[in-house]
Amino acid sequence: MSNQVKAIKSPRQTVGYAALERGGKLVPWTFERRALREHDVAMNVLYSGVCHSDLHAIHEWGKNYPLVPGHEIVGEVTEVGSAVTRFKAGDRVMIGTIIDSCRVCPHCRQQEETYCYEFPVTTYDGHDRVDGSLTRGGYSDYYVADEHFVYPLPEGLDPAGAAPLLCAGVTTFAPLRHWQAGEGSVVGIVGIGGLGHLAIKFARAMGAHVVAFTTSAQKREQALALGAHEVVLSTDEKQMAAQRLRFDFILDTVSRSYPLTPMIHALKLDATLCSLGIPPYFDLQPIALAMGRRRLASSGAAGTKDTRAMLAFCQQHNIVADVEVVAIRDINSVLARLEKGDVRYRFVIDMQRG
Repeated sequence: MSNQVKAIKSPRQTVGYAALERGGKLVPWTFERRALREHDVAMNVLYSGVCHSDLHAIHEWGKNYPLVPGHEIVGEVTEVGSAVTRFKAGDRVMIGTIIDSCRVCPHCRQQEETYCYEFPVTTYDGHDRVDGSLTRGGYSDYYVADEHFVYPLPEGLDPAGAAPLLCAGVTTFAPLRHWQAGEGSVVGIVGIGGLGHLAIKFARAMGAHVVAFTTSAQKREQALALGAHEVVLSTDEKQMAAQRLRFDFILDTVSRSYPLTPMIHALKLDATLCSLGIPPYFDLQPIALAMGRRRLASSGAAGTKDTRAMLAFCQQHNIVADVEVVAIRDINSVLARLEKGDVRYRFVIDMQRG
């Protein structure tokens, strides 16, 4: 993007909830949201999903404080720039984990902007490519973004349940699509949480035979209700041994390290396990990969191509996240619950509840 792009409006005072320092509690904080430009969409934030990465940003990953989290945004358009063609005031729209990229590298040209050579601009704690200003996230009352990274809220989808689709949803949909989960394939989903519960819904709707792996026998009925055909207790050696050479694809959503070798043995020849959880390390015997020409892979969130495809798929199959809607005033207790895993399966902030 050109550094000569000019703002067409003045910056707007915005109220958000921010960690003023690393590890700090979130408190109300007023800041200037950058000015509207000709290709921009301005919106009042209606809902903002609470992602586990928000916790990481507040306590570990954040680079710039005060930090306003939030990258699963549903809003209502208040104003558009003069060059915007896809949106108008009153439209319900969505924003995900990135709001800009270089637009010219091979990955961006393939609409895989999340893999931008220059790294994409994140929805919060990133730097605007035009003026260098710091991006502030969706735990706020107002947001501005280039229309290229804004998506229409699919008609008929619950807006609160749709918010997590822009992170948890597309992060699981994209690898399932890439590795061609569908009719005739056996797909494993490891972990039944914020990511995993959506992965089960997607894989089932794609036509795959879906097997959920869990360490908790109490989650069996939940997994079946979400759409799994079978549930395997991954801590049971006998049940795991019965899975050998069975799976075309396994999507692992677990963020902690655990003995991965039995899961690798469950893959067929040339099959793939995609790890989304970014564990500290892989507890794996590499020979397990060589014995079946198997692959251990990973995946980022998604670019605009996969995001649009996911939203169309969700509208077609009426898929949204299972959410608990909360008020922004309760955000610190909500984050404490999230840290303990006390959520089924995603928190979403109703920004209108105060």
